[in-house]
Amino acid sequence: MIDAHTHIVRGETRNFICEPFSSEKGANDVAFYGVHPWDYAEWDGGERLRAVLAADPSAGVGEIGLDRMKDRNIPQAMRDVFASQLEIAADFTRNVVLHGAKCWGEVVKACKPYKDRIPAFLFHGFSRSGGLLPDIEALNGFVSVGPAVLNDHAVNYRELVKSIPDKMILVESDATAENAHEQPSVADIARKTAELRGMDFEPFAALVENNAARYVSYRSLI
Repeated sequence: MIDAHTHIVRGETRNFICEPFSSEKGANDVAFYGVHPWDYAEWDGGERLRAVLAADPSAGVGEIGLDRMKDRNIPQAMRDVFASQLEIAADFTRNVVLHGAKCWGEVVKACKPYKDRIPAFLFHGFSRSGGLLPDIEALNGFVSVGPAVLNDHAVNYRELVKSIPDKMILVESDATAENAHEQPSVADIARKTAELRGMDFEPFAALVENNAARYVSYRSLI
């Protein structure tokens, strides 16, 4: 299976790795570099990000975005760092992986001006209602389903998972070095997602594989 969002390598056939400036990846993996919204104070103006993108033509930018988990009011500096990283992704024509906890509407709005400059957007951990899905689809966006789908109490999330268009859906573990032993495998996440969508596991796994390949194919190789 392909893990569409992880911070570490856990043995999947392909990993989309979003650990800031980590060099750990396998031959089939794709690295995404950037400053997480929680770490916006560490932003150096983009010098390091530009350097690693120039050195790795296969890399994308992520995870980047906005967050209301820690502060209801999004700091202006966080917004500025997000905007700067979107601009760099556009300059290099690279895909992005997005974070938007409790503020997905604002993240989608910020991405719209880059529709024709950033090849594809991956909305990691997207948990809003399906009302934003048409806007995400118009951005050439993908949505990755995470471990929350295994929670029997996550009724609204499971309804959202059912409504994601086939061509947009991916699965993710969001595994980190700290939670690696607790996070379920992407295969378990995919099985539950397939069940909710009324599909057998094998065709759903093939669908995810194809979507991941399409997402990667949009990368610039300059």
